Amino acid sequence: MIFREENGALIVRQQNETLRIEAWGKDSLRVRATQYPEFTGRDWALTEELPQEQKKAEVDISEGVMIEGPGYKYWVQQAVVRNGRISVRVNPGGVLFFYRDDKLILQEYSRNYMGNETGQSNCLKVVAREFKPIVGGDYGLTVRFDGQDGEKIFGMGQYQQSQMNLKGCNLELAQRNSQVSIPFAVSSVGYGFLWNTPAVGRVSFGANYTEWHAEAVKEMDYWITAADTPAQIVNNYTAVTGRAPVMSEELLGLWQCKLRYRTQEEVLSVARKYHELGIPLDVIVIDFFHWTRQGDWQFDPEYWPDPKAMCDELHAMGTKVMVSVWPTVDKKSINFRELSDRGLLIRTERGSDEVYDYQGDCSEIDVTNPEARAFIWEKCKKNYYDYGIDMFWLDNIEPDLVNYDYDNLRYYIGPGLEVNNIYPQMVAKAFCDGIKAEGKEEGMLHLARCGWAGNQKYSTLLWSGDVPSTFEALRDQVAAGLNVGLAGVPWWTTDIGGFQTRDCFDPDFVELLLRWYEYAVYCPVLRMHGNRAPFDIPPLSDKEYGGGYLYTGHDNEIWSYGDEAFEIMKSQLQRRLDMKPYISSLMKEASETGAPVIRAMFYEFPEDEKCWELSDQYMFGSRYLVAPVLHIKEREREVYLPAGKWRNVNDGTEYEGGQTVCAPAPLEVIPVFERI
Repeated sequence: MIFREENGALIVRQQNETLRIEAWGKDSLRVRATQYPEFTGRDWALTEELPQEQKKAEVDISEGVMIEGPGYKYWVQQAVVRNGRISVRVNPGGVLFFYRDDKLILQEYSRNYMGNETGQSNCLKVVAREFKPIVGGDYGLTVRFDGQDGEKIFGMGQYQQSQMNLKGCNLELAQRNSQVSIPFAVSSVGYGFLWNTPAVGRVSFGANYTEWHAEAVKEMDYWITAADTPAQIVNNYTAVTGRAPVMSEELLGLWQCKLRYRTQEEVLSVARKYHELGIPLDVIVIDFFHWTRQGDWQFDPEYWPDPKAMCDELHAMGTKVMVSVWPTVDKKSINFRELSDRGLLIRTERGSDEVYDYQGDCSEIDVTNPEARAFIWEKCKKNYYDYGIDMFWLDNIEPDLVNYDYDNLRYYIGPGLEVNNIYPQMVAKAFCDGIKAEGKEEGMLHLARCGWAGNQKYSTLLWSGDVPSTFEALRDQVAAGLNVGLAGVPWWTTDIGGFQTRDCFDPDFVELLLRWYEYAVYCPVLRMHGNRAPFDIPPLSDKEYGGGYLYTGHDNEIWSYGDEAFEIMKSQLQRRLDMKPYISSLMKEASETGAPVIRAMFYEFPEDEKCWELSDQYMFGSRYLVAPVLHIKEREREVYLPAGKWRNVNDGTEYEGGQTVCAPAPLEVIPVFERI
């Protein structure tokens, strides 16, 4: 094993592996290893410029450990790398031990060695960093860390499960509809860990050990930071991966959407009614299949004859306009041949080049190629943006596939197994770069169904995908939204009422919708959307293409569910509008520090052990404690109030903290408490 220092970084050579450890941001280290002669030079999520003092670590290489055995005796090197509060010790066996202020916080799998100091090999023959060659290709990679009793793990993006604490969970590192893989974990022990590769894989946060696995990589790459609180950890992480801009206060009220407004007149009639009722409508959203064919990226002129006049009227009413864009390209699209000839589509390794078959025989544009990103923006600028469309809904950008056979995909930047998870980020980048080039960066926002580490810097508002309309799904969204925020993305929303409705006229569904709406009032964005069955509305056309043939769901405006529901939603909307200045301050804080808008209880109260156990209540910023109603017919629920004074915003009752209270929850409100 050979140790050397190189410009403030530690380089360790052992057999075919080169290990590099260097400072990368405040109290943070980047760790890379490769079996190749050189590193790739790709920084992936670690994109931000850093102060010079955060780029150079203190490196101490010593020769002070004696290795003895039958017939041999020699001294071996070990090294310590320190950057502020974090340090790592490399023992003679090459195993890494990470410290915060000299307290051990994480260590590579070490049970293969006789002792931490000697590094002598034991009988298990299980290594911490395992590169397994892929025949004819790169490497499968597994990295293992010892488990720690009592540790809790959060973050990692969005998974459809009720478990917010991920310790004991197995997570697929892959993008799917309603699953967003952002491989950044926040530990209760006091560190944050970024698995800095967009490769498809998995992570198991086991009690005995944590195991990260990538199906195909050229090198190991991870980043680790140390801090006392989750807030400081997220701050350090977003400093190196980027932060969201400030979301405009003009977007913090009601968003109106449904599957689907089929015509220009339908959109205008809805907006006009909101305007006539005196109900502010910040955004109206035009969903899919308003186009001629997938990949045309244009309005069907039969049903959208004058998009500019539509946008002008909506803007005059104070409403911004968002339109859905998919990356899918039908083989009958006007753009397919050019995209194919120029090599701007995702390729398949075997079989058909069809990768998506919903309402067409489709390929997908390869946005990892900068030419493809420029192409899709050029079309969307001409056919949407130049008409006055304000924002884009980037749907299906996992990318959604016929089958999630990642090993059958090949992108401009590499095989699907190696790079697939970065695809949704490159879609957002295409639109960010395009709008920046127009000189209108302020107020930029993209509603996206997926993202990856660092997506926040691309003005991404994640939403939780096509989730069911059930109370169980609502429960899952609470955990998902909190973990998304801990993974660095402060802008997040859901389809109010869920997406997949069986019967929108069922009173039980209306109750679910109201409870979901009341919860969404205390989320970053309040957005009505859903696929409202039964599907008994005749299509506008019998053509097999264009904007008129596909089905539509029933009405989904706040007046669509009866007078009682309308009054409740209108009242809750007023509460939201009254909070706009406060929510705006949260958006500014998110932009400055990376702080989530919706926060796990332990984020605000890290010293309160009980707060680390709570996953069904949360903080809306630092002021409001929100306890969603997550069961049908529930009219009260228990709420834990941390130390301090609290006021129930619904009835004015004041409480001393440090106790659990039973809070009333009539249909028209959920329990919300303000810190006083």
